[in-house]
Amino acid sequence: MRALMDGLGRASHVDRQGLLMRGARAAQLGLLGTLLLIGGATAQGQTQTLAALPDASAAIERGGSAKPVSAWTDFCNRYPAECAVNTSEPTTLTMTPALWRTLTAVNRRVNGRIRPMIDQDHWGVVDRWDFPDDGQGDCEDYQLLKRRMLVERGLARRALRMTVVIDEIGEGHAVLMVRTDRGDYILDNKTNAILPWQRTGYTYVKREGQDGLAWVSLNGVASPITTANR
Repeated sequence: MRALMDGLGRASHVDRQGLLMRGARAAQLGLLGTLLLIGGATAQGQTQTLAALPDASAAIERGGSAKPVSAWTDFCNRYPAECAVNTSEPTTLTMTPALWRTLTAVNRRVNGRIRPMIDQDHWGVVDRWDFPDDGQGDCEDYQLLKRRMLVERGLARRALRMTVVIDEIGEGHAVLMVRTDRGDYILDNKTNAILPWQRTGYTYVKREGQDGLAWVSLNGVASPITTANR
């Protein structure tokens, strides 16, 4: 009988050890599953974040100083704060999903809100840069309003540069260049799509500088006299 009881005791001890080992194993598997689940969620979140951002591209190369179009000089005389450069601001913005949504929303809103009208019909002059506060304007007026709205939303004006290009029909045209850590992107009244500068099909001439009132040359192309198109 004692031998039987000793045997049962040893068997119970073995069973307890087995239960403890199985419990520990289950806990390890549970922890591993939790870690895998968290890791999967993190990876999915990173993928969604990257998917919400535009493709990265190279920044445009700048050349020497350039003379702005005369209509810009006149604009600066009327709105000096719009042309001042605050060198304490960053020269580029950090691209995030929130920034991309803001750029897209402002670009679409202004493009849909302003009625295109050339300066000759609007102001009675060939080229005038101004805010389209009456709901009408041409290319540069769209971009000036977009920049004002973006600055009101907390973006650094120094990273938002008015830019002169030659468009697809060979005419002078103004766009807004947004300089970011993922490259330079273009806000344009001709499209709601915000594109890397290389994909617009435009020839880039010059843009506002980021260190003072002087403009900078882009690609060494001859400048148009005006940007007076829609």
